[in-house]
Amino acid sequence: MPHCEFSPLDPSSYSRPDEALVTNIVLSLNVDFNKRAFNGSVKLDITKVNPKAKEIILDVKDLNIVDVTDYFENQKLKYEISDPFADFGSKMTVELPENNKTSYTLLINYSTSPNASGLQWLKPEQTLGKKHPFVFSQFQSIHARSFLPCQDTPGVKTRYTAEVVAPSDLTVLMSALRNGATSLSNNKIQFNFVQNVPVPAYLIAIAIGALKSKQIGPRSHVWAEEDILDAAAYEFEDTEANLKTAEDICGPYVWSIYDLLVLPPSFPYGGMENPCLTFVTPTVIAGDKSLVSVLSHEITHSWSGNLVTNRNFEHFWLNEGFTVFIERKIIGRLLGKQEQDFDAQSGTAELKEEVNHLGANSPYTSLIIDLKGKDPDDAYSKVPYEKGQTFLRYLEFVVGGPEKFEPFLRDYFNTYKYKSIDTDIFKNHFMTYFSSNPEILKVDWQTWLHSPGMPPIIPEYDMTLVEACNDFVKKFLGWNGKTEDAPFTETEFNKYSTLQMIHILQEIMDSTPQSIEKLKATEKILKFADKRNTEIKCRWLRICLKAHWEEKIEDALNFVNEYGRMKYVRPVYRELYAWEASRQRAIDNFVKHQEFYMTVAVNGLRKDLHLQ
Repeated sequence: MPHCEFSPLDPSSYSRPDEALVTNIVLSLNVDFNKRAFNGSVKLDITKVNPKAKEIILDVKDLNIVDVTDYFENQKLKYEISDPFADFGSKMTVELPENNKTSYTLLINYSTSPNASGLQWLKPEQTLGKKHPFVFSQFQSIHARSFLPCQDTPGVKTRYTAEVVAPSDLTVLMSALRNGATSLSNNKIQFNFVQNVPVPAYLIAIAIGALKSKQIGPRSHVWAEEDILDAAAYEFEDTEANLKTAEDICGPYVWSIYDLLVLPPSFPYGGMENPCLTFVTPTVIAGDKSLVSVLSHEITHSWSGNLVTNRNFEHFWLNEGFTVFIERKIIGRLLGKQEQDFDAQSGTAELKEEVNHLGANSPYTSLIIDLKGKDPDDAYSKVPYEKGQTFLRYLEFVVGGPEKFEPFLRDYFNTYKYKSIDTDIFKNHFMTYFSSNPEILKVDWQTWLHSPGMPPIIPEYDMTLVEACNDFVKKFLGWNGKTEDAPFTETEFNKYSTLQMIHILQEIMDSTPQSIEKLKATEKILKFADKRNTEIKCRWLRICLKAHWEEKIEDALNFVNEYGRMKYVRPVYRELYAWEASRQRAIDNFVKHQEFYMTVAVNGLRKDLHLQ
């Protein structure tokens, strides 16, 4: 299929919102765990943008469309679905009635496929409780089209309401306000939802399982399976403090509630900023709140990404770069500037690893990328997060620091709230806002936005906490590996914060391979095998695999079979593949366990293991 069939506004969507636009969505669905499908209908309110438009174009993927009706006229409408192309699904063209109307309501009866790329269906044995099935969604970047016919582009935002019927022993949650539930016959319950703030299709979200909740703040509950609920409530008990700090930086919170849902470990991301209901991985529940910076990150998305959204995923850095930048401001206000800068420096180290992996000249290491004919999931990396925040930190320095830049942030979010924008709009707003400041003329926009590789300038961060880590790393790398000559003890190492330990391991991992003798002695002294923290476990396993410590192959395979978070499993699988002794075992393990992972993770792992 030629690229011209995609929208000129979004290379990842067939839809043409410049011709006819979806303005509201009403879902009415039943869940069927036996068939691994949703079935029911969606009503789409349509407005002609071009008065001469004769059709509405939607994105669909693996949907079974039963029929399309003009809802108020009760008239069947003709529609056509193209052959699917790559991972983009199909173009659905619906002929609009020939009349003088400029607005319509379409009723589409349909069902989803058991293989819907945006849904993961779990058997009872794959959950903590082992008694009930579970399903959850992940629609970013372009997987909402596997759940409903829609204009699946972040350039289109709509309100939505939903009614979902499920078994009475399960709870349905969505990225919306809960609007009551009604008991039905046959042990069913209908759950109702309303989202009055316009959102792009990728922020429609659903989860159904044996879920319980616990209040953790005046506008927040945490939801999880019962076995992990108390631990989750403890880990996220500071949610309100994070929210208030984010409001102070960004402006009013418009979404009414901020709930969290702890998903099963197969969830492929650290978190997903679904409005009113952040999805979060159980891997951040470390027992000591050391990994809950993901909470600050997802809260910040309430402004950056959800309130002001990238027009398409070529400008993804507008979502993620701003979010990381503000996330670190929250860390600075709650924990201090040293912690803020330490987190930024650690992010720079992770960015270097990502750029080395992708290649310094890879187009995916630019802030603005060309996605024509490319799946945006393939472009997903640390780059928009860390290179984006580095650019914003640089801009903040150029204009005179936080006291100058933070009022601009609030003005930016207020000006473009409920809208989708591209980088040019941000740039023009920045240049206009700071037009009286001659320093802005120094900004090399072309290099920052379009050149691949590392950022042209790395800000000067407070290095106090980093230098303490570097002292340990220097001693470790110079050590001969003999236990009796070890330049550290467990007590000395435990004086470092968890985030410092992670940074130390990152630096060791990025250095030359260490001797197995040294690693065995280290594990004995520091008891890494007993560590619960997944960030530490992942990096330690990678260090061991890089050293070709054969006993650790089995530990690494067990690790990737337990967690589906791509941040962990993709690097570990890449280490396993890079070593000839573990390569085939890694491939065999993936083939055996691939149903555990969501589609986005499977596609990435197949590339890492050279299976496509």
